[in-house]
Amino acid sequence: MFQYYNMNQVVLPLDLEIKLKENDIAFHIHHLIEQIPDEAFEAFLRDTGRPSYHPRMMMKIILCAYSQSVFSGRKIEALLQDSVRMMWLAQGYEPSYRTINRFRVHPEVQELLRQCFVQFRCQLVKEKLIDDEAIFIDGTKIEANANKFTFVWRKAVEKYSAALVEKSNQMYDELLEKEIIPEIERENLVELSIQELAEVVEKLDEKVEEYDKKIEASEDVNERKQLRSERKVPKQYRKQFQDFVERKQKYQNDMKIFGERNSYSKIDHDATFMRMKDDYMKNGQLKPGYNVQIATEGQFALAYDVFPNPTDTRTFIPFLDHIEKHFFKLPNYIVADAGYGSEQNYKDVLENRKRTPLITYNTFRKEKKKKEKQNPFNVINWEYNAEDDTFTCPNGQKLTFRYWSHRTDRNGFTREFKVYECEDCSGCPFRSQCTKAKEGHHRRIQYNQKWEEHKEFIRQKLSEKETGEIYGKRKIDVEPVFGFLKANLRFTRLSVRGKEKVKNELGFAFMAVNLRKITTMKS
Repeated sequence: MFQYYNMNQVVLPLDLEIKLKENDIAFHIHHLIEQIPDEAFEAFLRDTGRPSYHPRMMMKIILCAYSQSVFSGRKIEALLQDSVRMMWLAQGYEPSYRTINRFRVHPEVQELLRQCFVQFRCQLVKEKLIDDEAIFIDGTKIEANANKFTFVWRKAVEKYSAALVEKSNQMYDELLEKEIIPEIERENLVELSIQELAEVVEKLDEKVEEYDKKIEASEDVNERKQLRSERKVPKQYRKQFQDFVERKQKYQNDMKIFGERNSYSKIDHDATFMRMKDDYMKNGQLKPGYNVQIATEGQFALAYDVFPNPTDTRTFIPFLDHIEKHFFKLPNYIVADAGYGSEQNYKDVLENRKRTPLITYNTFRKEKKKKEKQNPFNVINWEYNAEDDTFTCPNGQKLTFRYWSHRTDRNGFTREFKVYECEDCSGCPFRSQCTKAKEGHHRRIQYNQKWEEHKEFIRQKLSEKETGEIYGKRKIDVEPVFGFLKANLRFTRLSVRGKEKVKNELGFAFMAVNLRKITTMKS
């Protein structure tokens, strides 16, 4: 026996809201977007043309689609006709995929996404799902929407640019020696600028035109033949200098795109070539991508940003600035892994922000091992005399203070080192184990007092019960968010190009992860 079924019967349309479960993710999306103040949508208002779809509705349908692992504009358009959630959120409207794609990369959408994260965090605090005691920071690399083999390297550009300067100077000198063109006025004797190269091309054009006029005026066959032969030289030089102008413009443009990076993709200029953990080619090949940084608490993404440089150390300070400026006030504790441990980062958190960093450094775990503690040739195990300011090596020799050394990295941060030198290393039985210095030279050590103080501070904080427990939450707090994004949401590759567009897409993706999690918690 079957239940009665007839496609020809008359069925009255029901409110789509009735078809949704009580705790459906669509309701969470709806409540979140409705909390955004009206002032945030004023940037989308326009006085002319056909009235546009309301940004609230567009935000809702895109968030709902991303929460269902649908990232294609065409597939989102199809969902508006198939999904009850999407129909209810859109209230009968069916924007095309072009409209959807234009909206989600719109520059003003960044502000709407920021409002979403701010409102969502306020909701978490209100419902006591987070205690606002600490934030957990980590980064991951996500592959860009670009061809893997279309890249430009800084070293190659610098090499070819230097060769061009040398070649152009050489050929310019040849032109002057052969008296083909007169000397031009130069700003810099080291290299010819683009304007100066273009001026050389103009001079050569004039020279070629002179030969053209002589050839036309001459009636002697042999003379005309001789003139054509002489004309070949300035024409060849002209062609070469035209190539120099184009190449120099290209190299200058390349250097502008690089910024502080060492590479960029020809398809997506904002993408940098970096090593990915998800190496599906199994060959360690560099791929174009973005370094995505997030701040979490309670396995919720509370803030995010995108950086082109592959190392996490240099993203830490700009990311904290971004959080304070756009998202929320920093809590007391800032937790991160050893990839963020540096003197500059410790100094910034402790002195500038007056917060407590719970961030390990590269050698933290190594120093705790028994082998490292019992190594007599490790400087940290050497006896130090504060009165004499000397270290004592395993052979009983004194290492006395010689001078201060200062090192400034390419970011402008200066570190101070105290340089100590052994009194006499000659005839030492431990010389081969203690130092690599050549015969006649003595063992030197460079001691960064500020760095050692920061390390001692971190060791002390992580040994305390309260702060140690907070740091112990790091792996179970921030790491799962990336797992939810890549494994559950299946968001492993970007679909847009350009840093600003990428930020928009990641904002939708991380908020979709948050909404899925809070829906599961309340089910």
